[in-house]
Amino acid sequence: MSIGTVYERAYKGDFNQVKVKIDEDASLVTVADSNNRLLIHWTALGGNENLLDYLIDVGSPVDCVDDTNCTPLILASSAGRLHVVRLLIGKGANVNHKTNRGQSSLHYACSKGHKEVAKYLIESDANINEADILGATPLHRAAAQGRIEIVELLLKSPDIKVNLCDSTGCTALHLSCEEDREGAACMLVKSGASIDIKNKEGKTPLDICTNKLKKTLMNLLD
Repeated sequence: MSIGTVYERAYKGDFNQVKVKIDEDASLVTVADSNNRLLIHWTALGGNENLLDYLIDVGSPVDCVDDTNCTPLILASSAGRLHVVRLLIGKGANVNHKTNRGQSSLHYACSKGHKEVAKYLIESDANINEADILGATPLHRAAAQGRIEIVELLLKSPDIKVNLCDSTGCTALHLSCEEDREGAACMLVKSGASIDIKNKEGKTPLDICTNKLKKTLMNLLD
């Protein structure tokens, strides 16, 4: 079995094959592939919690980073692997670690629509208002994509800040209006999102939405 195949086996969750290779050469646990990913990265992405638990037991670091500064927790969150997310956090994984682009596990879970993962991350003290290098928060991500269940989850948090602006001066409401995400926009307005904030182009959320959505939002405010 080639070393490349070991990473493939880890991703597929083939416990026995990976264990045989590690029994032959214990250093495999900390050998990185061409993307600087360890076996634990691929296991977290694939979702096999038994193999993940084993890798940690035999010495794999929990918060190792690949060439984009992704940890196993970020990969598991992005893939919606709730059980793996729970296991990693239980083993001490940093819930607020960020990639080179400033994106956290919560950014990825919200962007991909993994509600239960996002909920667990928030319960595990993930920073709900974390901004990436473009100033986008998890709420920006979810609102722009119209992920209503995620927007609702985020808005339930007493710590949420609904009017934070990204690097273009846009709030989550700007983005939901721009993408014509009616459900998300209505939720945001009901939760106190401002219709008066101007982005760097001098436009408010109402300036960039359809007439239909504008009318809906004005009715809510009335």
